[in-house]
Amino acid sequence: MGAGKDYYQVLGVPRGATDKEIKAAYRRLARKNHPDVNPGDSAAEARFKEISGAYEVLSDPEKRKKYDAFGAGFDIPGGPPGAGGAPGAGGFTFRPGERFEFGGGDLGDLFGGLFGRRSAAPPPGEDLQHELEVTLEEAYTGSERRMTITSPDVCPTCRGGGGEPGSGRETCPACKGSGRGHQWGGITLGNEPCDRCRGTGQAPVLTCHTCRGQGPVERPRGVTVTIPKAVDTGSKLRIAGQGNPGGTGGPAGDLYLILKVKPHSLFERKGDDLVVEVPVTFPEAALGAEVQIPTLSGKVTMRIPAGVQSGQQLRLAGQGMPRRSGGYGDLFARLRVTVPRNLTNEEHELITRLRELRPENPRERLLIGGSRAGGPHA
Repeated sequence: MGAGKDYYQVLGVPRGATDKEIKAAYRRLARKNHPDVNPGDSAAEARFKEISGAYEVLSDPEKRKKYDAFGAGFDIPGGPPGAGGAPGAGGFTFRPGERFEFGGGDLGDLFGGLFGRRSAAPPPGEDLQHELEVTLEEAYTGSERRMTITSPDVCPTCRGGGGEPGSGRETCPACKGSGRGHQWGGITLGNEPCDRCRGTGQAPVLTCHTCRGQGPVERPRGVTVTIPKAVDTGSKLRIAGQGNPGGTGGPAGDLYLILKVKPHSLFERKGDDLVVEVPVTFPEAALGAEVQIPTLSGKVTMRIPAGVQSGQQLRLAGQGMPRRSGGYGDLFARLRVTVPRNLTNEEHELITRLRELRPENPRERLLIGGSRAGGPHA
C-alpha cells in the first residue's frame, strides 16, 4: 500500500473501531474487490491488495499499536507490510513463493470461509434482478406466469466448460495443474484459484468458438414464476438457479423478481384493505336500499341505510386483500350520491315540493363560522 495511506480510511472505520468492526469492514470490502469475483479487473485487484494490507496491520493488536504511534512511517509501499522480502513492522519477513500467513492462518483458509466454498470449486454465477408487473387479481388469488428474460445462459456448444467439444483438456499451463495460480507481488495466495482454469488444474485444449472460453452466452430463455397471493408492490420473489450461470460449469445464481401491482380500474388498495366507489341515487340515499357491489371474488349485496351522505364509507368485513398472516382485509364502499339530470315536469314539481317541505340550509354552520371570523368575503 502506498505511503501516506490511512489504514482506517481504507477500511472505512474510525480510529476507535473495535476488532469486530474492523473485521466486518474488511470482510465486506474483500467480498466486493476479491480478484476471484472480479477476474481481469486490475483496479479491483489493487484495491484488494490495499484492503488486505490495512487489515493485516489493524487486525493485529501489536502492529496496530505501532501504526497508531508512528502513522505513515509504519506503512511500507508495494503491498502488505513485509511483502517481497521487506521486513514487516511486526519483525517478520516475506519472500516470493512463501505462503502469506496472518491472523492464525493463510489467505486461502480465510477466503475459503469468506466465500463459503472451497477455492478449487468453480465460482457460482451472479444473481439477476428483474421487475415484474402483476394485476390486482393475481395478487388476490396468486397465479403462475411464464416470462422471458434475456441474460447469460450456459453456452450450448461447450455446456459451460469453455472448450471445443471433443478437444479434451490438459494440465493448465498457468498453474501447472495445481489449481492455485493467482499472484500478488510474487506471492501465491494459498488456495486461491488460478485465473486460467478457475482452480480445477485442467484447462481446455481448444477454446470454445461460441463463448470464447467464457462459459455463458447471452440469449432469451423462458422462466415459470409462481406468484403467491397477498403480494404487493415491492415484494421480492426468489427463483433459485435461474440467475447467471457459473463459470466453468459452476452453479447458477438466483433470479430475484421485484413485483409491481398495476393500478385497478375499480379498486384502490390500501394495505390489506380495498376501497371501491359506489354511485347511489338520491332516493336510495334518502330512503335506504339494497344494492349489488363488486368485490374481487364476485358480486355481493350491500344494505344502504336511510339518510347516508355522499362520501360516507360502508365497511364489508373480509372482502379485502388476503393477509400473509391469514384471513382477509376489508372492503370499504365509498358512496357517491348522483344528481338526476333532464328532469320531467312532474319530477321538477315533486322536487320543488320537497324543497318547500324541507326549507333547511345545510350551509348554515359555515355562514355562522364565517361571520365569527370577520364576516363573509366578496
